[in-house]
Amino acid sequence: MPPIPFFLSLIHSISLLFKVTRNPTQTQREATMLLRIRRSLSMLLSLAALSLMPAIPARAAEAAAGGSMELPAPSKTGGMPLMQALAERHSTKKGFNGAALTPQQLSDLLWATWGVNRSDGRHTAPTAMNRQDVRVYVALENGVWLYDAAQTLTKALDGDWRGKMGGGSLTLLYAAPTANPWAPMHVGSLYQNAGLFCASAGLGSYVHASGLQALAGKLPLPEGWRVYIVQTVGSLH
Repeated sequence: MPPIPFFLSLIHSISLLFKVTRNPTQTQREATMLLRIRRSLSMLLSLAALSLMPAIPARAAEAAAGGSMELPAPSKTGGMPLMQALAERHSTKKGFNGAALTPQQLSDLLWATWGVNRSDGRHTAPTAMNRQDVRVYVALENGVWLYDAAQTLTKALDGDWRGKMGGGSLTLLYAAPTANPWAPMHVGSLYQNAGLFCASAGLGSYVHASGLQALAGKLPLPEGWRVYIVQTVGSLH
């Protein structure tokens, strides 16, 4: 669709064609008729342009309703030194304040967990034979989202399910195919990455199986896949 300024320019151009200028041969009746035509045409074109103006935000709203969300680029510098993060890493089951993570915190957390860190598409966590057959879902207040390493989220399920899976600011769900014998080890690599990031960022986290079945039959997983474990993450008091 042409941009809105195009329509506004068109209205102005057509209006100029009907601009009323008196000349000695023009009667009052002709001038009045031309003035009415000009006003009517301008009004019709204005209404047409206004009716088209919501189309752009409507498409954006439709995309949001369809369930896609872009995350900011992850910050790959700074943070706590590795040895200190290892010393600080521990399970935190209490003291969550329920506050949402900022978009930057969420992006950094997901990138640390399962982001791409090389130009060949390999990830921050290893998988046997580079199969990369792991999925990370994140349960937020506005639904359960599938993480894509391009730093985007796609909505997989509506509703707030965090309370059924440990609470906190969010819950990470780690899914993999049951036919892969290394799947549990792959998942373990991911949640260790997330735990180290949380230690570095001052967030609480713990890995658990309580509420593991809360989304059974609801989360649209590929056939033969299952959620192996979940991890609660949250801001602390």
